[in-house]
Amino acid sequence: MTPAGQFAAGAAQLGLNLSPQTQQALLDFLTLLEKWNRVYSLTAVRDRAEMVGQHLLDCLAIVPHVRARTILDVGSGGGFPGIPLALALPDAQVTLLDSSQKKAAFLRQALIELAIGNATVECARVEDWHAGRLFELVVSRAFSDMAEFAARCGHLVAPGGALGAMKGGYPHDELARLPQGFRLRAAHALAVPGLDAERHLLLIARE
Repeated sequence: MTPAGQFAAGAAQLGLNLSPQTQQALLDFLTLLEKWNRVYSLTAVRDRAEMVGQHLLDCLAIVPHVRARTILDVGSGGGFPGIPLALALPDAQVTLLDSSQKKAAFLRQALIELAIGNATVECARVEDWHAGRLFELVVSRAFSDMAEFAARCGHLVAPGGALGAMKGGYPHDELARLPQGFRLRAAHALAVPGLDAERHLLLIARE
């Protein structure tokens, strides 16, 4: 199966109704990522078929659980999950935050080349960034520890909003170490097509 066929089948398996234009934009994003990756090392995944599963479908698997209209992707890196979310959720406004100038340059170019009008890029460390606004969902695949994620990013969550931590196995120990004032709102086990690994989305809210 071609990567395009793999992606289309995976998106259908996730129950996503993506237009042909959106599917093509997501595949074009991988092409752009491959091009820039030769210089900037944006991802360790080099195989196109693996990119489809480990990047695109992995990120899109959380879409059925996202109700937010303002989303902040902290530590966006190569654009995950922010760019797939922006393309799959055109009514949402997505901010991509990364402290690396090179990665921010890639993200800005991706938004231009893919004509993504509902996303912006900010280059700063999250603890130094003055957002001037709050977000309904603050999401990340980059934080290894949920306690640190809550401590460093919790102030950016709007009332009624949540932190969204994308994890592998269910993080019992990390949840037990959440800072005072934070609680688990919901835990979603994700079945990512073609990915033989545990995946979870943990939604953390203020008490």
